[in-house]
Amino acid sequence: MSCNHDFNDGNGPVPAHQHANGGGWVADTAKVDASAYVGPDAKVYGNAQVYIKAKVYGKARVHGYAWLSGFAQVYDNAEVYGDAGIYGYAEICGNAKICEDARVFDKAKVRNVCISGDTKIFGYAIINDTSM
Repeated sequence: MSCNHDFNDGNGPVPAHQHANGGGWVADTAKVDASAYVGPDAKVYGNAQVYIKAKVYGKARVHGYAWLSGFAQVYDNAEVYGDAGIYGYAEICGNAKICEDARVFDKAKVRNVCISGDTKIFGYAIINDTSM
């Protein structure tokens, strides 16, 4: 069932629904597979896409034209937006921000860092800024 929800992005309340797998808010303009998980405090909006078994939870936000696929996870206070793509078994957590055309994939883990531009992080890379 669709109703209006304010994602606090400056657009005011927009048509949205709570995802059946987790209860998090999803704008009607976003696409989230039934097999994906959106936790109760997480938000997916804009034209974002979350596919397969990807998970968004904690207070994480995925928006803009960003996309998650595979078994990727975005959690804590992390944010993925712009045209960013996260896939494979990648994890974005803490206060990380992944934006523009950045890609994080394979088993890479990004925590408390802003990754932007056309940066690619892959393999078993661990990017962590403990000062954040």
